This record gives sequence, C-alpha cells and structure tokens, in this order.
Amino acid sequence: MRRSKEAKASDMDSHGMPTKVSENDGISKVLLTPPLTLDGDSNVGGYVAPNILHPPVVRRVGLLCGSSDVLENCWKAKTPLARLTSVVSWNISTTRPAIFGAAPYNPVLGETHHVSRGNLHFLLEQVAHHPPVTALHATDDDETVEMVWCHQPAARFYGTSVETEVHGKRELRVLRLRETYVMNCPKLLIRLFPVPSIDWTGPVKITSPDSGLVAELNYGGHSLLGQNRRTVKGRILQLSSSTVLYEIYGHWDRCEDHFSAIVRPRHFHIRNLMSSIFGRTVVIKDVNNGKTTEIYNARNVISRLKAPIIRDPKGIRPTESATVWSEVSEAILRKDWERAGEAKRAVEEKQRMLRTQRESNGENWVPKHFNLSYNKEDGWHCSPQQNRVSRAPIEVPV
Repeated sequence: MRRSKEAKASDMDSHGMPTKVSENDGISKVLLTPPLTLDGDSNVGGYVAPNILHPPVVRRVGLLCGSSDVLENCWKAKTPLARLTSVVSWNISTTRPAIFGAAPYNPVLGETHHVSRGNLHFLLEQVAHHPPVTALHATDDDETVEMVWCHQPAARFYGTSVETEVHGKRELRVLRLRETYVMNCPKLLIRLFPVPSIDWTGPVKITSPDSGLVAELNYGGHSLLGQNRRTVKGRILQLSSSTVLYEIYGHWDRCEDHFSAIVRPRHFHIRNLMSSIFGRTVVIKDVNNGKTTEIYNARNVISRLKAPIIRDPKGIRPTESATVWSEVSEAILRKDWERAGEAKRAVEEKQRMLRTQRESNGENWVPKHFNLSYNKEDGWHCSPQQNRVSRAPIEVPV
C-alpha cells in the first residue's frame, strides 16, 4: 500500500506487507493490498494478498479490468464484429481466480469503493443487504464509455458443493457509437468432494442489440479429479439467422497439461514457464476460412497489476471498503485471528446498532449513489444517480 507516489518505509512492515494509513487529522484508516496475481507473481516482495483482502464490494462484481488497451479496443475497433470480439476479450479479463478456503467477509449496507485507473473512474455501493445487491457505475474523462452493473449473488447447497449464481446484468455502453453490450456473470462453484476446488463455471451471454450480434461463452472449471482446466469455449453468431461467425476456445487463467501437471506446486518458476508456453490464452476461429486469432492472454493482461495508491487521503469516505475492513484486514495479514474476530464483530455490531436506530425512528435506508428497484421478471435494477463518476482518492497506477 502506498499513501502517494512516494511510498514511505513506515507503510510496510518487516515482512514487506502493506499497512494502513493512520487516523490522523480526520483522515480515515485505510488498508490496501496488491492485487491477486497469477502463480505467485507479486509487486510487494513476494507477498500475494489473500483473496479476502480485496474490497468485499469489488469481489461481488469482479475485479477491475487489468489492461486499458483491452477496454479501449471495445470502441476503437472498426467494425461491429471486431468490437464485439473486443468486448468478449474485456469480459474475460474481468474474471479472476478464486482461492479455496479464503471465505470473504460480507459487505455491509452502504459500503462503497471509489477508485480510478487512468482516466476511468469506478464507484461501487452495496445497495441492499438481504438479499445482498452490489451496484457499479464507471465513466471516463472523455465521455467515451460507461459501465452500469447490478449483481445479486444467491447460493445453493448440494451436499458436496456450493453453487453461487450471480443474478443481474452488466452493461457496457460505448457512448460515442451509441452501442450497448449486455452480459451476465458466470456462476461460482465451490466443490468440497472428492477434491476441494473453487471455480467460475457456466454460461455467459453477451448481446449487442444495436448490431444484432451475440457471443455465447461457457466457463469450465476443475475436473472431478481436481485437474485445473479453467477453460472458456463459445461462439459469436448473427442473432437473426443464428449463423455462427467465430468459434471461441482457450484458457482464461492457465492450462494444466501433462507436462505442468507433474511439476510440484512449489516450483513456481517451472510452472510459470510451462504456463507461458502451453496456456492462458483464448483464441477465436473464423468458421469461413479457419483462421485463428489470439484475443486474450491472461499473463499480458493481469500479471503485472500494480498495488493501488492513495492520492487524496482526506477524500476517502467513511464507507470506503478499505476503511470499513481495515482493522480486520490488518489483523489477518498479521495472522492475529483473535484480533480479526474482534474487529469483524465490531463492524457487525455497528451495523446492528444503525439498523436499530433506523427502525426506532421509522426510517428506511436508501442508497446514496444509486436508485434501486425490483420486479419479478427482471429482478433487481440499479441506476446511478449521477451521470459521471468523479476522480477517486484511490488510484490504480496504469
């Protein structure tokens, strides 16, 4: 974690782990960690942040896009088909590997995360708690693109597995071209037996009503024997005629083949070499001429993500996720489980107190940044209250 572009040594402990900004002069305590990277890649002395330490509201909607080039291609490509292909690549880039056994704490009502990357600014808010609903709004300085997401996870238990279906939709709006892409999120499958694993699985559909094109993807996870597949397969077709234009296949995270499968997990340098040779890419195949083109490379997109920095400490809201959970996250980093439990109970007790106060005053909680509605046909719908998202006090360096 860095307080500004000039990181101070006091911001890191003896193990190179990030620490928090102290609560001085009215500045909220904040703890930020490096993003989860691939196969032990790290930006802070070999330390990889546990999955639970990323802001809870961010985990609910997927982490932010790793490469600005991936998103820019969504409006810079010359044809509707090329732009949809770029949207497919960007959609895959929002998928991150989950860690089995790292159960996240639940976001609290009204929890927010405001962050910028380059000229793109994100604002997330936990707009409901029962059921949990998370909303996202993102805009850029050039008024080129806008994102509006609304997600409501619902878990089902099947004895040896837990499947979480993420209801709601993501909208990517290319404002300059007046194109909108609507998509859903894959399911999160936690398998307990015979081999514990956690993966994103199931169908994802990306529709472009303006161009009449649609992409159909299907995510595959671990096999029953525990082999890591993490595949993505699908196709792009013309909606009106159902004519298939492209086939899509590859690995969104890594490819475990008969070479890398025999390498023990601790030999990261060998595994990285194998992965760079054999996997982590997604290609499309033109069904007319058989030509294949790589559209996604996980290592290029998300392996070099940088740790966020605090640009404006005084601009951080009290509801900021990295503030709400700073004490819990710090205790977990230091493996002080007793303190982590105490801090977590303190957060929950504060929420119960606030709920009791609202009930005694006859007040209903309403989101500060989104309008929230519900109907039986479409489920929850979130619309931002402001047209633009301002530059955030927290930045992810490009």
